[in-house]
Amino acid sequence: MDKEKIIRHFGAAFYEKMLKDLKKYMEVWRLSNLEQIDFYSVNCLFKCFSDTYGPCVLKIGNPSKETQTEADFLREYAGTRFCHLYEAAIADGVLLLEHITPGIPLRAEPDLGKRLDVFCAVSRGLHKKLADKALYPTYMGWVSRITNYMQSRKDYKILYEKMTRAEQLCRSLCEAYPGEMLLHGDLYHDNILLGKNNGYRIIDPKGIVGDVVFDIPRFILNEFPAALNNDFDKKFAHIIRTLSRSFHIPERDIRRLTYVEMCMAHCWNVESGEKPLMDEVVFAENQMKETL
Repeated sequence: MDKEKIIRHFGAAFYEKMLKDLKKYMEVWRLSNLEQIDFYSVNCLFKCFSDTYGPCVLKIGNPSKETQTEADFLREYAGTRFCHLYEAAIADGVLLLEHITPGIPLRAEPDLGKRLDVFCAVSRGLHKKLADKALYPTYMGWVSRITNYMQSRKDYKILYEKMTRAEQLCRSLCEAYPGEMLLHGDLYHDNILLGKNNGYRIIDPKGIVGDVVFDIPRFILNEFPAALNNDFDKKFAHIIRTLSRSFHIPERDIRRLTYVEMCMAHCWNVESGEKPLMDEVVFAENQMKETL
């Protein structure tokens, strides 16, 4: 376990809480063979073995509404294309999840055509209607919340203006696509893992309510290169065209969805203390010009 890295990323208080949680739930859930996963976001992740369930992932974070939402989501789907939720201790922010093996992320697939095929296949027929929509936030709620936050950031006036435009576009998209389904909310390459028998499984749902079209653009964002170049225009057009044909959605609307998602992603970067990449926002905006 990398103590220094954990403390640097999460803080000393989190590290002490995590040690207590590890000791407690290793015993309560009869876990062994603990191995930290070298990935740092809002949770600490550990591979482990459960006497009851077999190979698992132990996710430890701070107690939060997001932990409850993820647990509710995974119970709602009860496996299928998603990983199983085996145990949950919401008050401690701890989840015990199925370990997808071999667990190779879609990002590792070098061929764009195959990545698109996999994404379309796992997305098709994925979503379900909800008995209780109140359990989850809405996509439009996400967009409005971050727009309101950016209004207070006078140091990012241009990005706020673009986010305001994105919010307006999102409202019109919600009118055109009024479905209310349970969406993953973060359906991109690293959350789509190769499982047994060459089938792909999905992990780490955020759990939001909206039309199925709003689960498309996150994938597109993660096809952007580390640094934009002139060659990406052609690749972007191919991605949009392929997804449009697969999901029977006009290219114009997929470009708009991408712009909304791109603005929101970089506003979230601002909120978390990271620097937004305005060239990506401008690129997504320019890709709409011929259709607006």
